[in-house]
Formats: sequence, structure tokens, C-alpha cells
Amino acid sequence: MNVAYLYPWDVVGDPSAPGRLADLGVQTVALAAMYHSTRAATPYHPAHRVLDVPYPAFYLPIRPSSWSRLVPATPTWTSADAYLQARDALKAVGLQVHAWTVLTHNSHLGSAHPDLVVRNAFGDPYPYALCPAHEDVIEYCEHLVQEILEVAEPDGLILEACGPMGFGHQSVHEKTSGADWTPADIDLLSLCFCTSCAPLYPEPTRATVRAAIDATTATTTTPATTPAPSTTDTTASTTMNDAMGARDIRNISDITPSTPTTPSTASTASTAAESTPPTTAMNGTNPATIEDALGSLANEVRAIRVAQSATLRRRLIAVARRTAPNVPITLHANPDPWATGAFAPLPEGEPQADVLVANCWGDPTTDAARLAHLKTLAIPDQRIGAYVLALPPRPADPEVLADQLRTYAKAGATEFHLYHAGLASPHRLSALAQALRLHA
Repeated sequence: MNVAYLYPWDVVGDPSAPGRLADLGVQTVALAAMYHSTRAATPYHPAHRVLDVPYPAFYLPIRPSSWSRLVPATPTWTSADAYLQARDALKAVGLQVHAWTVLTHNSHLGSAHPDLVVRNAFGDPYPYALCPAHEDVIEYCEHLVQEILEVAEPDGLILEACGPMGFGHQSVHEKTSGADWTPADIDLLSLCFCTSCAPLYPEPTRATVRAAIDATTATTTTPATTPAPSTTDTTASTTMNDAMGARDIRNISDITPSTPTTPSTASTASTAAESTPPTTAMNGTNPATIEDALGSLANEVRAIRVAQSATLRRRLIAVARRTAPNVPITLHANPDPWATGAFAPLPEGEPQADVLVANCWGDPTTDAARLAHLKTLAIPDQRIGAYVLALPPRPADPEVLADQLRTYAKAGATEFHLYHAGLASPHRLSALAQALRLHA
């Protein structure tokens, strides 16, 4: 199955959009029902060419009685029922419509409720990142899923950012690259020490993280390298950086193959950890990985992080199954237990989901390894999807794109999730349609 990702404003007000999507060679559209802020090109729309979306919004009518403390915002740049209008237009040409749902990535709610956001070991808040360790955040996500299923009545549900966001984010005029933080530093800066998370970790965790990060700043004997989220040049596409965290496209070889322990079984290790902090951080050297930096604390911290994502995921799946038992559920997932961002950590799989989708925006060989890893976590009949980029820095070349599709299919992908049918130029969209035909 081929799935094209789309925003409601790509369809609302553009009567040619449904036919263009049907001609692309897809069977399904992933239509954003809840989405973060962005600045989007609209190369096809008859009324505009650039749309500024200043805050995250819910593209369905908001029923006040359905929400508790956290209530999503209504858009002003398109109609309040934009999802419903776009859904009906797309279904009229025979396309299925899945509700693309961004969960914990919400700068509007994070700014309004700073007590609920991710905070790093230095106490710095990430306003775009709602922390799933807070019950209010989990309940908001539950309400979001239920409302989408009841009001939108989608053919499928796609869950993105179903876990913690981390350091990686395309902020307004991002100015962080000059700090020369390493990939391990980025992972450490992605650990949350909010009021709910901090008490869960063994006592020396915060100090260990701070020391490891500051060791990078203090080290002058070895030139530091700027962490890059991909082996390709991502500076050409702000949408790439905005949609995913750094670990979403980390090389699969960076993942330490270890079985996460549960917080209860890991607790016995924390006593020894308190008296033996990791030497790399304390000696002022640069740890190669987050495991090196955390040392004997790594297993317990990792288990806590994985458990938080698992709790959110399973509660949302339970709500979805109660509300719409026959609607298939797709997870944007990463087998890396330290993952943050759009593709949440899924190191042990999720048998209750119908489709597991891995990010494929980096080096195709690395992408294929991630897909293959995710495939090993899948149960029989569970489908694997490849989230394929059709925007820069990918070339608008159908042969190159088709070759990448073949690589992902060999790694286990049975679905191609195509980003993005509204942002791609006519030339790029044509190349993508040709690549789908060549692969078929």
C-alpha cells in the first residue's frame, strides 16, 4: 500500500487536489488531524503559495466537554473543520483517509503549561515537548485519539510523536550548532528531568549527565564535531529537521544491542552506580555514546525511558480499540531505545499495532538496516512501512527514487509512506509517481 502525507489546507480550497492525489498512484492519504506549527509551501493552491502556521492546531471542531486541562487550539489560517472538508473530497475520488496525529509535539500547549514539558539536566525547558510522564499529558493524548476517531471517523489512525520529544527541533532561527555538541551530548540533552521524570532516576543521574555535557565544552585536545541528524545534507530542507528528532535517523550501528530492564529489576544496579559514576564524564573526555556517558546507570535510565513511551502507547491503543475497534493503527517507531522525536522508541515491538513505520530520510543503507531491525520486532501479519522522503535533499529522479523503494522493500517494507504530496513541486510529484510505477 502507498500512503501520501498531506495537510488539510492542501485540499481545502483547491478542487484539483483530490484528482492529483488519485493520479499519484496511492491508495491512502495520511491527512493531518493534529499538527505542529510550520511554514509550508503550497505550490498548487489557487489562493496562495506560502502558508504560515504559527501554532499547533486541531483540524476538527473542538467540543469543549471532551477535554480536560489541555485543550488544543483551533486554526485561523483554514476552517475549523478543515479535516472533514478535505476527508470528504478525498474519499469522493476513492481514496482512503487516515488521521495523521501528532501527539507530544505541541509548542502551544507546552508554552501555556511549562510544568508539563521536557526539561534537560540543567533545568532548561523544551516548550515544544510535552512530557508523557505527566498524567495530564497522557490524558490529553487519550482525548485527542478519542475525538479524532469519533468526529473524523477515519479509515486509519497514524500516531506520531507517541513518546518523548528530545533536543532535536527546528526552532525559530535555530542557533545551537555552534556548541559542537556530539551525538552523545544530544542524546543526553534529550533526557527529561521534569518534576515527574527526575525522581525516577538513580541519584547521580542528573550530575552525571551535566558533567558529560560540560566535558565536551571543556575538551580542547580533540576537535569536536557538530552532530548531524543524517549522512545527507539536511540544511536544504527545514521540513526534514522540523518533523523529526536527531535519533530518528541515527545510524543503526549506533544502537547498543541490549535488552532493557524494567525499572523494578534495575533498581538493584543503582546502588552500585551511586558509588561508581562513569569515568568518561568525570575525567573530562568525550563519551562516544549515551551508554558510555551514563555507564552503570544506563540500563535503569533506559528502562525508565522505554517504559514511559510504552505506557503512553498502550493507553492510546486501548482508547482507540474501545472507540473504533476495526480502525487500523499505525505507529511511527524507532527500534532505538534512546530515540526521541516523531519516531518514538519501540525496542521490543508492539503487537497491538497494525503497522510499524520507520523513518527512511537518511542514507538508504542505514534506513534499510533500521527497517530490517523493526521487521525483527514485528509479529506475523504486522506490516512494516518505510517513511520515504520526496523532498530535498532527495533528487527529483524517478530512477533513484525507485531504486530506494526497492531497497526498502527488500528490507521488509510492505507499505510506502510518502512525504509530502502537498510540499513537493510538480516536477518532484511527477518523479514520485513514476518511481511508484517503476517499483510496481
